[in-house]
Amino acid sequence: MLKIDPAHTPHQKVHQMMLGAIAPRPIAFASTMDKEGISNLSPFSFFNAFGVNPTTLIFSPSRRGRDNTTKHTYENLKQVPEVVINVVTYAMVEQTSLASTEYPRGVNEFMKSGFTPIPSETIKPFRVKESPVQFECKVRQIIETGDQGGAANLVICEIKLMHIDEAILDENGRIDLYKIDLVGRMGGDYYCRASGDSLFKVKKPLQELGIGIDSLPEKIRYSAFLTGNELGKLGNLEQLPSEAEIAEFISISRDEHNDLDVADLYARAKALLADNKVKDALTLLMAHL
Repeated sequence: MLKIDPAHTPHQKVHQMMLGAIAPRPIAFASTMDKEGISNLSPFSFFNAFGVNPTTLIFSPSRRGRDNTTKHTYENLKQVPEVVINVVTYAMVEQTSLASTEYPRGVNEFMKSGFTPIPSETIKPFRVKESPVQFECKVRQIIETGDQGGAANLVICEIKLMHIDEAILDENGRIDLYKIDLVGRMGGDYYCRASGDSLFKVKKPLQELGIGIDSLPEKIRYSAFLTGNELGKLGNLEQLPSEAEIAEFISISRDEHNDLDVADLYARAKALLADNKVKDALTLLMAHL
């Protein structure tokens, strides 16, 4: 394993490694305004949601690493502690990247990037019309973590009003992840698109207690044929198949599975797991191993 001590490594390399490993990151497309009423629009991928009561969004317009200067967004928030955080979709990612250009103070990034400013209802900064979800926020606190280049400025926001395009909702009134088509920031120039085949489900063990991988029979737990993800699915079952269920399975499928070697048996089980027939997969393995 490569070991990196941030205290004895150039900040640029630490930055590259952090952003390459901590990804994908959601993007806060932040619209702010200075005391003269001049707008600024800029994306930040040091961003996430941290609570709902009160609503808490945090993003960081960090100090520039190369010259230790602060960004216009941060300076505006010191003057007018209000911000619209607009989400970024695939349809607007190129324009959003353009808005990250470090234009001189006073240049309107709405105009440069071609986005449409529309008035907010509870705060001064404008919303981005093209974004399907816009959060009007008041800034509760700014935490400055340092005064050197690369130091974070944590902008802690409270949502005052949410605007959601009804076109991205499903039949139950929830945001449809396939319709919203969000993008996330990776390392370097890379992004990822959260839609299509890149979306998948993992069952949450909220009210049910999974048996855990440690409860699986040793032959299965230490099998070279199963991946960690596949073992995780098996360990998420609430209980092992009973002896009666295993006996019934053997009586029904004796002719189908008796002639299979171990590799073929696991191939069948892996296919069942891929189809989310988790208990059937474990029953198959326990019946014939």
